[in-house]
Amino acid sequence: MIRKPLRSVGIVMMSAVGDAVHVLPLLTALKRHTPDVRITWVLQPGAATLVRGHWAVDEIIEFDRSRGWRAYPAVRRALSARHFDVVLALQVYFKAGIVTSFTHAPVKLGFDRARARDLNWLFTTDRLPAREGQHVQDQYFEFLEALGVPHEPVTWDLGPWEHERAAQRDFLARFDRPIAPIVVATSKAEKDWMPERWADVTNALWHDFGLQPVLVGGRSARELAAERVILEATRVPVVSALGSGLRNLVGILDGAALVLSPDTGPLHMTIALDRPVISLMGYTNPKRVGPYRRYHDLLIDAYGDPGEDYPISMENRPGRMARITVRDVLDKVEYWRTTYASAVTAPNR
Repeated sequence: MIRKPLRSVGIVMMSAVGDAVHVLPLLTALKRHTPDVRITWVLQPGAATLVRGHWAVDEIIEFDRSRGWRAYPAVRRALSARHFDVVLALQVYFKAGIVTSFTHAPVKLGFDRARARDLNWLFTTDRLPAREGQHVQDQYFEFLEALGVPHEPVTWDLGPWEHERAAQRDFLARFDRPIAPIVVATSKAEKDWMPERWADVTNALWHDFGLQPVLVGGRSARELAAERVILEATRVPVVSALGSGLRNLVGILDGAALVLSPDTGPLHMTIALDRPVISLMGYTNPKRVGPYRRYHDLLIDAYGDPGEDYPISMENRPGRMARITVRDVLDKVEYWRTTYASAVTAPNR
């Protein structure tokens, strides 16, 4: 669709951490193909802390939705002096369409009408061909196909970066056994697993598998409530690293022997870092937003019914996380021990 050499590319994807992780392979592929291309990314402040300083990200323009309507004129002013060869409208909501309208580019490439929700297609000049559902990572790669840019090999280069290795070493030096980070909660309660069940898992990780449980995530009210339940219910030395920040979390996940997580940003960070992760999924469709290409054998799928060959879709299924039992998780930990534990190597220390 677009074949001319690219000098500047704008990215409109203002969503959360998991989406930011999925965008990174687009940027690394663009830079491999055209090293001199300048990439500007409109992104929320939280996710921006994860990717700021990445070698494939030249500039970040923050869209601070906490400012309400005032966020729009601020980002419009920031975009007014910038001109792009192409803008990739990766986010399919109306608010993202408004931001796309602020950009200056002869080509604003977005999804086809069926996939561009909230009339988002009105704000683009060109659209991808209609296509059946795919994993979100593969959907983003459709934009590279339109640009004639190869995306293999898929690389994230998430880190830890060289200047972050000392902090990672200091954190890991606290423990005399391999760590198993547990992501205690997500941005939506429907995706969470019950904290009292996490407490049972932490006891088993320590006693039966020789692992050090480490609680990770942010410090939202629900995460803090889950932390409290877990710490009060466990009988082993659980360490809480909630609120460490996303760049420090990269180091923690990279140093893990095993990660346990529901569908949330740190799950996809762990996949990018190629560390084993047990994924607990019931609310969202694993075929669409589950671990990309790796560790499917560690996935616990409560989204589908037994034997169901469900399609890739955006349909959410409330109430299904409760189907996942402590035994389900510990069976996966045992599988990890027999399949992956001996192959897991520690990070550079």
